Amino acid sequence: MTDPTHDSEQERLNAWLERRHEQQFRESLLRGTQLLSQRKPVDALPFLERAHKLKPDNPDAALNLGGAYIMTGRHKLAVSVLERAVARTPDNAQLWINLGAAYLGNPVTATDERQQRALAAFNRALEIDPLARSVAYNIGLIHRDRGEIELAIAAFRRAVLADPYDRDARRMLEKLGAP
Repeated sequence: MTDPTHDSEQERLNAWLERRHEQQFRESLLRGTQLLSQRKPVDALPFLERAHKLKPDNPDAALNLGGAYIMTGRHKLAVSVLERAVARTPDNAQLWINLGAAYLGNPVTATDERQQRALAAFNRALEIDPLARSVAYNIGLIHRDRGEIELAIAAFRRAVLADPYDRDARRMLEKLGAP
């Protein structure tokens, strides 16, 4: 026979632990996101890593942690976090955008394989959200770096269609001699 008093105490303890867990997650994610938006990714990392550890399936925690890893040059860690996140949340364009950036890493030293993986992730993001900011522009930069000028021009034109005020995309079109 079970003790009803013990069961009630255990339920209250479990409820308190669950609320505390949720509070720690929210506080860690909020603080990490604030620091990330202030361009302080190194400071944000402990908070975002804690949030991700508390809720590894949360797409916002993965997105922000992946972004902090990218901003600190830890692209392999970002890929690991973001690949798991897109497997769980495949229709989140922002996760695919960050995954593309993580795959690419440093554009100057990006290998053909990394460029191809980045292009696939960026194109997946555009399938989900055809107007996703800066994605077509980033695709254009990769194609330009690969010497695929017609593809670059098409991507920069798409960037201007998505955002008519995108001066960078317009500048790239001018540099490439596209009207």
